[in-house]
Amino acid sequence: MQTVSKRQETHEFVWFDSQGKKRSFPFLCYQPREFQAETKLPLLIFLHGAGERGTDLELVKKHGPPKLIDQGEDFPFVVISPQCPMDQWWAMKENINGVAQLTEHIQSEYSVDLERTYLTGMSMGGYGTWAAAASYPDLFAAIIPICGGADLAIAADLKGMPTWAFHGRDDDIVPLIRSEEIVDEVSKIGGDARLTIYDNVQHDSWSVTYANRDIYDWLLSHKIRNRRKA
Repeated sequence: MQTVSKRQETHEFVWFDSQGKKRSFPFLCYQPREFQAETKLPLLIFLHGAGERGTDLELVKKHGPPKLIDQGEDFPFVVISPQCPMDQWWAMKENINGVAQLTEHIQSEYSVDLERTYLTGMSMGGYGTWAAAASYPDLFAAIIPICGGADLAIAADLKGMPTWAFHGRDDDIVPLIRSEEIVDEVSKIGGDARLTIYDNVQHDSWSVTYANRDIYDWLLSHKIRNRRKA
């Protein structure tokens, strides 16, 4: 069943995890006004923060692209914004697998460009962005993790992934070092990773980032076929 909430459709994606358990993500779907069935548009997957978990999909519109879309902003992407179940984390293995399966589902059901599929997330979603990109490096052309972090052991899996990370210098929720260490580790092995640090934003490094059109131009400048090989 599909409902329409302003400019973003509400859907549910169901899959079975590695234990055969049925699981699901509700998600928001935005399609640009110029969308035509014969036109293959870029795809952007957005992973929200911990405060937006649960079953109320309206919470996902609190920050990031879903918020801007709801306020009337136009994006040159199909934007998919799933919701993480309460008391779970995006970086959990099963949820990372679910995000990948959702992405592949959208690629098969919508007229999107497989070469231009991107991933971004904030806070808990920043951690999920790092983890999903490392687990499925052939699925995404580039990523933007915001105020997140990652296990340094996954750096080698991210070597070929164009990455632009963002973090607040005085973040008191997720310390800046969490982004610095993984960006440094990927860069050390020759990866394409960079970090922008903001002053005076504390944990909220996402508002200024998602309002910056340059990040979307940067994403669109990358295609999977043009990525450096790890």
